[in-house]
Amino acid sequence: MEKLRFAELGLSDEILKAVDKMGFEEASPIQTAVIPTILSGRDVVGQSSTGSGKTAAFAIPAIERVDPKIRAVQVLILCPTRELAVQVAEETGKLALFKRGVAGVPIYGGQSYERQFRALAAGVQVVIGTPGRVMDHMERGTLKLDQLKLVILDETDRMLDMGFRDDIEKILKSVPATRQLLFFSATIPRQIQDLISRYSKDPAWIKIDSVAQNAPQVEQTYFEVDRRSKIEALTRLIDVHDFRYGIIFCSTKIMVDDLDEHLHARGYMTDRLHGDISQTQRDRVMDKFRRRGFEFLVATDVAARGLDVDDLEVVINFDLPNDAEDYTHRIGRTGRAGRKGQAFTFVSGQEIYKLQSMVRWAKLDIRRGKIPSLDEVDEARTNVFFEKIRSTLEAKQFKPHDRMIDRLLDEGYASTDISSALIHMLQSASSGKATAKPAKAAAPASAGPSEAPAPKSAKPAPAWVKAAAAPKPVAAPRPEPAAEESAPEGDDDGGDHDGPSRKSKYERAARTGREPGMATIFLNVGRKQLVTPGDIVGKIAGVTRLPATVVGAIDIHQRHTLADVAETEAAFIVEKLAGIKLKGIALEPTIAAQDA
Repeated sequence: MEKLRFAELGLSDEILKAVDKMGFEEASPIQTAVIPTILSGRDVVGQSSTGSGKTAAFAIPAIERVDPKIRAVQVLILCPTRELAVQVAEETGKLALFKRGVAGVPIYGGQSYERQFRALAAGVQVVIGTPGRVMDHMERGTLKLDQLKLVILDETDRMLDMGFRDDIEKILKSVPATRQLLFFSATIPRQIQDLISRYSKDPAWIKIDSVAQNAPQVEQTYFEVDRRSKIEALTRLIDVHDFRYGIIFCSTKIMVDDLDEHLHARGYMTDRLHGDISQTQRDRVMDKFRRRGFEFLVATDVAARGLDVDDLEVVINFDLPNDAEDYTHRIGRTGRAGRKGQAFTFVSGQEIYKLQSMVRWAKLDIRRGKIPSLDEVDEARTNVFFEKIRSTLEAKQFKPHDRMIDRLLDEGYASTDISSALIHMLQSASSGKATAKPAKAAAPASAGPSEAPAPKSAKPAPAWVKAAAAPKPVAAPRPEPAAEESAPEGDDDGGDHDGPSRKSKYERAARTGREPGMATIFLNVGRKQLVTPGDIVGKIAGVTRLPATVVGAIDIHQRHTLADVAETEAAFIVEKLAGIKLKGIALEPTIAAQDA
């Protein structure tokens, strides 16, 4: 089915702003078909499975129909499980972000009644809940539905399978006759048909068939990775497999820009595409990518549409796509022309449930993988370098230097020592990405291939719930990174945001001269930018791919920082840091004078 952009669906500016913030540029087939129909006021029967983007399909028009001036429940969404109720509530909250005065709450068994009482009493307009707990609140008189405009039954077939039919019927009999009724279900058995015929009025039947087909030539793997460790996981996979040509998909334009900058800083050849880039620049980037002018294209789905490339080695879903159809479109860009391709997908937190639904809906053949360790990355890099040397020797693609070698041999150096010295020089001169040992980082969270995903417990109510949220927990302070570790992977800003009072083993109050073998570099950031020693160590290690042990003492002043680094690496560090942002400031590093 044809897809439309959200801007073509007649939505309010507030919803379009929220959708843009979430990074979605184009509606899925179910969203394209359902949203205008719901906005027209008709009852709807939508046959579509989880993983097709149906939550936004009913949440967007539901939010549009809410009158923020009326502090009463206007939308009721019924879900079969508390996990789904929380998931729907979170997405609804994101979509309602810019709708001032619109609030909602998830209500389900196992959660504190007091929190739900406070939220309902505060006058929320959207309630997302399981049938049993909704009935409980109705009987207690804490949930009043006299001003209800819209009732949505999500995954109706599952609710009936779980024995909720009686509760559903009691709820439907208690709501105003003028309400709009929406059924969403993967299948429409006779029980659901009976409910539709009894309670719905001339519904529009909309069925979205699964058109997503598994890509037989693509080896598909997913990795459970914490959000903060995604970049480290990505670079390890690229280095272990020695990928040189692929597309990395992100869900949002902001993430595309951020990831492109991070990869550039680590020495990878990348460029980016998203909806904010002009058509002229987009054509230029695509043409360069087809000519293999760089290694990886970081892009959103819409920006990469129409990119016809036959020899991609890998497609990486840095962010999980919105639906199964987008997933198969993404991975279908590799494994073409009879070649075998690979597709890697990162999932974090409750995204594993969304991926499982996509697997069932599109019959995907995807296995669970494990992020390579640092030792595996080092071994892979060594093997790649070894193969380059061997292929050069076999092809005799080098100029003989017998005279220089003979001079070294005459001076008593062993041939193995000469070779080792040359290899060391080559590795040092090469880009940090290809040969330098990476700084240690927090290992990405990933279980072994044979393990089943651990069940996740339901989350508390999302932030958009008014007058019901519990006090926010105070985050425990993070320790400063040790000398042999870089700061954990995260925002471009770097590590902690603590004030100048914190000290670490890298920081001293007054400089008493460099340690032997160290040089001092000057950095144009300091306490004014809330810089910490962990930020400096993490940035140097992350950008240069050198071990964090090359960094010595660090003095942080109000507007600048002096950092001791290994003298042999000082020039390389200054070169790599130039122009890289730290705390939003482009670095202008220089090697400081001896008396700095």
